[in-house]
Amino acid sequence: MSCVSPHVPDRRQPGGKKLEWFEPSDGARVLVLAWTCDCLAMVYELCQAGGQGFIRRTLQNEDAPEIRETHRWPLAQAREVWAALLTGMVR
Repeated sequence: MSCVSPHVPDRRQPGGKKLEWFEPSDGARVLVLAWTCDCLAMVYELCQAGGQGFIRRTLQNEDAPEIRETHRWPLAQAREVWAALLTGMVR
């Protein structure tokens, strides 16, 4: 079986920026707009909640997943960060 979702590069590209990751926010309904392949331990999702976008990162542990999120941006900016993540320019 082949993967159909994108994979995030193993490392940030030279000159790439580091994203800040926070505990997930509670309470808001979240719409997942895009995601990376779940064949790897680390899965990323482009999410929308309350008219803003953010990226969710899930480390799939055997015991319990470790979930972190970026802060929220206007949706257009979140899509730009998502594209940068997929090309290794942010991580």
